[in-house]
Amino acid sequence: MAVPVQLSVEHARPLHVDPVLRQLQHLSPVHRVRTASGGEAWRVTGYRQVRQLLEDSRLGRSHPDPDNAARTGEAAMLGRLRTSHETEKADHLRMRTLLRPQMAPGRMRAARPRVEELTAELLDRLAAQDRPADLHAALAQPLPGTVIAELLGVPLADRDRFQAWTHAAGYVKDHAHSEQGLAALVSYGRELVARKRREPADDIISRLCAADPVDGVDLDDEAVAVLSMTLLFGGEATVMAIGLGVLTLLSNPAQWQALLAEPALIPTAIEEILRGMDKGGDGIVRYAQVDVEVGDVTILAGELVLLDTGAANHDDTVFPEPDRLDVTRQVSSHLAFGHGVHYCIGTALARLELQVVLAQLIPRFPAMRLAVPVEELRIDRDILAGGLVALPVTW
Repeated sequence: MAVPVQLSVEHARPLHVDPVLRQLQHLSPVHRVRTASGGEAWRVTGYRQVRQLLEDSRLGRSHPDPDNAARTGEAAMLGRLRTSHETEKADHLRMRTLLRPQMAPGRMRAARPRVEELTAELLDRLAAQDRPADLHAALAQPLPGTVIAELLGVPLADRDRFQAWTHAAGYVKDHAHSEQGLAALVSYGRELVARKRREPADDIISRLCAADPVDGVDLDDEAVAVLSMTLLFGGEATVMAIGLGVLTLLSNPAQWQALLAEPALIPTAIEEILRGMDKGGDGIVRYAQVDVEVGDVTILAGELVLLDTGAANHDDTVFPEPDRLDVTRQVSSHLAFGHGVHYCIGTALARLELQVVLAQLIPRFPAMRLAVPVEELRIDRDILAGGLVALPVTW
């Protein structure tokens, strides 16, 4: 077997293309690599192969021996997954059955006026700041957390607490610290569930409390707490999407100006931004449940598989000139939200937030530009789905 490739640590630099990864991608769609934790994995970078494996039931999130599974980091969700290996598929189907109506496009459209209001408030505060200002702290970080908190019915007075817990739960460098953050988050979720059962309101947690049994299984307080906190944690991915999305446009001033001149392009532009936004990192983590053949490679049962959707979205056999941003490009087949049964359940909300941000930010700050060279910016790789450390801008 070939010696595993150790990929560059430069993936902490946003918009940086790892030349080693691109070379590997052109040689073969699947390669043996070594993770940051020292384990070995198969990294899949070809678009067709990633798409195929995302809907392949022979791959899963769980491992029969989680304490000894290879992993990419020490976050509680990685390697030692909480999902039962025996019931993973049924648990996942039940989760999606319960959450899909809560995150449906119709509900998200109804939330648009409030998202617009929150965005306008944050941009008002940004406009009043001294320049340069940190767009990450001013907009990308607070907006998704506030939106999902309101949808769930989480009191905004608790925002600092639950953001600290989600931050800790996603910490990839210390497993004990991550477990403590996750435990605190779920414990807080149980408190919220008990409150909503006593005093229901028009929010996701209250509706989950009142949900009918799925497959004969009632939702107890623990189940509702875990589902709710999963959504809360999922909001962190939108923090990265907003920060990197704005950065991508600021790094392509002609594309920024194109959206200023023709705002109707924003929905198309968002799909192109999502496609081109290679977040780096390890990709979607899966384990082979049985032996799986991918091309001329056999992935053995129990081995770690990294489905690199960012690399797949830059596969030049599918997307011509993949590293070029073109806000007029018609692209509906990107894998930024995954594919198949694990397609991101928060897609409609993420698209809504990105649309509102760009629709307000660009005309409000038409001359906005980076205040530092893009080479100085960094992604927080200590956190699962971490966003930019900072995004200094001026206007």
